[in-house]
Amino acid sequence: MKRRSVADASRRAATPDADGASVLAAEVAAAIDHLRHERLDDAEPALHRILARWPEQPDALHFLGVLRHAQGRVDEAVDLIRRSLGVRADNAGAWNNLGNVLLLAQRADEAATAYARAVEFSGGEFNEAPSALNNLGVLYRKLDRLDDSERACRRALAFDPAFGDAWYNLSITLIRSGRVHDGLIAHGRAVAAWPEQLQSRQEVIRALLLLGENGRAAGLLREWLAADPGNPVAEHMLAASGGSAAAPARASDRYVQQVFDGFAASFDAKLEALHYRAPELVVQALADAVGAPAAALDIVDVGCGTGLCAQGLRPYARRLAGCDLSVGMLRRARARGLYDVLHQAELSYYLATQPAAWDAVVSADTLCYFGALDEALAAARRSLRAGGRLVFTVEALADGDAQPHRLQSNGRYAHERGYLERCLRDAGFERVRMRRETLRLEAGVAVPGWLVGGRLPS
Repeated sequence: MKRRSVADASRRAATPDADGASVLAAEVAAAIDHLRHERLDDAEPALHRILARWPEQPDALHFLGVLRHAQGRVDEAVDLIRRSLGVRADNAGAWNNLGNVLLLAQRADEAATAYARAVEFSGGEFNEAPSALNNLGVLYRKLDRLDDSERACRRALAFDPAFGDAWYNLSITLIRSGRVHDGLIAHGRAVAAWPEQLQSRQEVIRALLLLGENGRAAGLLREWLAADPGNPVAEHMLAASGGSAAAPARASDRYVQQVFDGFAASFDAKLEALHYRAPELVVQALADAVGAPAAALDIVDVGCGTGLCAQGLRPYARRLAGCDLSVGMLRRARARGLYDVLHQAELSYYLATQPAAWDAVVSADTLCYFGALDEALAAARRSLRAGGRLVFTVEALADGDAQPHRLQSNGRYAHERGYLERCLRDAGFERVRMRRETLRLEAGVAVPGWLVGGRLPS
């Protein structure tokens, strides 16, 4: 978990001259407030107004770069923040945010240098050192440099012993290095420092499950439910750990909303680090099926998330729609400016209310939150026109597993090939194609999945 340097920057706004100082400070503060509350449509024109009057104003350049980062325009973000640092090289917050953007771009060495400069220039009231060191710990963990990750996190905690993010990241690093007991102690410190932060609990428990420590994970989940009865994340993960009597037929709407709202801001960066391939796979499968792009299809991206499929789908689409349960994800998807319409809705319900509306339904790694697929595929069938196409990915059960689908310890469902073929056939799809693919890496291990395509009769 990374911390950005937005909150206090308005107090450090550069003042180009005495007459404009108060106007500049007020406008920078207003723009940053829009950005902090993710009002991107208001933040962008506010920042442009500042730069129209003061073209090299470093705070406006810096936070326009942060805005471009939120919009997924990584190269522009890097250029803008570097321009800001060219005006004021000692801005530790800008160095820290530059590191975050470079990490998203998988430019690890440059990101490490940027975080180091943030530490170098930190000090005074707005000390960036703990945040930058914590971010450096995240970077090293992604590179599997666990000793360096631990050192960076502990340096962050030397600056700020109550820094919950650093305790959380330290706990994940320790657990991944096999020091489960020490990791659980650090996890406890994270929860004590930031009791409302659910992501720390969730990630530590996921790490335990990856290590096969299902009993310990179930114990923590029961403690979580005792303190917060009915919590959808804890309930679902308890089932995934094998600590419940039976797995649900699919993940609950509340689980999906809470999990994906919780890390919408960092979703793209996390998936980049996991070498996530599902969006490119579904786009390529659609391209293989329909040929050259002609902007002639009505396409819906169900479970669209932050819109990672949109750029690839747009050339094929006369109309491109998206739906997702997470408001946070939809906010990021909207910022891409590629969808004609976005809806907050559960995908089966949404498709069932769209009779014969679409030429193609695509879904990248969303049906892996469903065990039984008959309802979702029937809804897709209803929403497609004659000859319409369905393309999706799910995780694959291990060869020889006799179950049609299984809830895994990662909280997602894996499916058996024969089951998928039967469900598609029963829903009325023909020309079914299925190919085994690696969807991403998890803890450095390839996650196998099915890339599935089907067509309705013409």
